Amino acid sequence: MRKKKVIEKNFLDKIPSHKEGLGFSTDSDGNVTLEMENKGIVNKIAQKLIKKPKTSYIHLEEFGSFIWPLIDGEKSIYEIGEEVEAHFGEKAHPLYERLATYFQTLETYGFVDIK
Repeated sequence: MRKKKVIEKNFLDKIPSHKEGLGFSTDSDGNVTLEMENKGIVNKIAQKLIKKPKTSYIHLEEFGSFIWPLIDGEKSIYEIGEEVEAHFGEKAHPLYERLATYFQTLETYGFVDIK
């Protein structure tokens, strides 16, 4: 169990940045929509055969829409967490476990790079 806490602490020190070429927009309510262009040979075939769109739109929920603009390539995940806690308070808890999972998911889907 102790080993897991060390890994999480190190992960919180990492700095996320938006993936290059990934667009996003924010509506008047502050909701963020990611715009991912579907590239590659498999996507081209899917676009022709099953009418897959050239661009996919991913709508982020409340926490994601708050976090996304904070990802600037300079703030660590820990610093982002402090801002999330200041804004959402108890609603965000368990904060750092949720943030670690959230950023791992964003990295898995190719939306962010984590250094």
